[in-house]
Amino acid sequence: MREPAKRLENRRIALGITGSIAAYKSVELMRLLQKEGADVRVLMTPSAVEFVGTLTLETLSGHPVDTDVLSLGVDGRIGHIAAANDVEAIVVAPATAHWLGAMAGGLASDAVTAACLATSVPVVVAPAMDGGMYGHPATQANVARLREFGYRLVEPESGVLASGMVGRGRLAALERIVDATVEALSGRPGATPADRPPAAAELAPAAVEFAAAVEPAPNRGDLAGFHVVVTAGGTAEPIDPVRFVGNRSTGKMGIAIAENALDRGAAVTVVLGHVSVEPPARAHVVRAETAAEMQAALRALTPAEGPRFDVLVMAAAVADFRPRSPSATKIGRFTGLTLEMDATPDLLAETAERVRTGVRASGARRPILVGFAAETGSFDRVSEKLRAKGVDMLVANDVAEPGSGFGTDTNRVTIYAIDAPPEELPVLSKREVAKLLLDRVFVRLAVADGGTPGGGAPAAKTTTRGDSAGGQTAAAEAAERAELGR
Repeated sequence: MREPAKRLENRRIALGITGSIAAYKSVELMRLLQKEGADVRVLMTPSAVEFVGTLTLETLSGHPVDTDVLSLGVDGRIGHIAAANDVEAIVVAPATAHWLGAMAGGLASDAVTAACLATSVPVVVAPAMDGGMYGHPATQANVARLREFGYRLVEPESGVLASGMVGRGRLAALERIVDATVEALSGRPGATPADRPPAAAELAPAAVEFAAAVEPAPNRGDLAGFHVVVTAGGTAEPIDPVRFVGNRSTGKMGIAIAENALDRGAAVTVVLGHVSVEPPARAHVVRAETAAEMQAALRALTPAEGPRFDVLVMAAAVADFRPRSPSATKIGRFTGLTLEMDATPDLLAETAERVRTGVRASGARRPILVGFAAETGSFDRVSEKLRAKGVDMLVANDVAEPGSGFGTDTNRVTIYAIDAPPEELPVLSKREVAKLLLDRVFVRLAVADGGTPGGGAPAAKTTTRGDSAGGQTAAAEAAERAELGR
């Protein structure tokens, strides 16, 4: 059966992303444009970078992301001018009220506005904003001005907004934005593969050396003042004092998350299971090598008066079963051994429920909860697991896939969220996965606390959330309980 024709085959599209919470949807929009055959490069305003990290977009697009109106490309050209000349359409989604005003006034203070000013190709604009901003006369005047420029506006939709208010301002359905892009290019001759700009590998050696010499910016201290708890490693459920039932987890993914959180200024507690790597020296470590010990540690961190952390990332691989009656002495060698096994508790679901109970009782704001789901072959169950566990995000990986299983330095994950489509990432180092995951966690923290991403941790916080000393006291109590339970 012949596949349907791709409506944007060989089309070169620039996707402009501005600083709206809806920026997280831009990754999925890019994938939809790519599925239609488009070659997509990305332009971002400085505030957009605080919502969505550039690494994901660069990896999935195959192009550097233009974030600075003053930056040069690897070929020495001005980034936004190159984008304006190389593409066949520019799609700005989401477009904030600020960006609409800047564009209407011709104020080229960011790469997205500058590229739109410098181009003669069709421009598609999809606004997104909160409250009554879209209906304000100033915004409507700016929208009318952009229509005078010939821009195609994809009107926002009505519904529940990020603030919890109900109104018109939600980013249009992504399929509508893709359809508008197709319509904007209808009747215009398409590009051929020979027309595309050169890739970095095709440029002069000096340009490639210039690109390689540019060092990435250091991590921001955007998690300063927050307490992040990470569970890492597997659990070892004893058969006798020598043998155990466990799994192949090494703890590398959880440790990478803890290290990135520390680099970003967080106070970090690691609930450490059975691992083959050392935890970071700067973290407070609670040893919990069995499911029961890990359960005790997590219960100490989620007392009735409310959770003692801002973020919980449960990357540990808790054994699903444990021997019903472990032997107190080493079992001798026989021709065979039959074990009666019991299921271990679902620590992710239990902890999420304890968090909800503590938040209701204390009135504290709810922390961000992230779980991991190790699957083999299919992710069909992950969406249901996300709902059943009661977490904000669930990170799924196929542990049977080369480069994505236990013990590797790389991972290929799909991030499922309660309020966004699944985000499939390519094979990346576990350090890169950790950074991208915490980028998304920080956006949720900022929105929940009414803060501004990129400006550091929001100031208004509860007495229990973000109290690293309190969190570490609870962790110490958990360590004592774990020792007693050995």
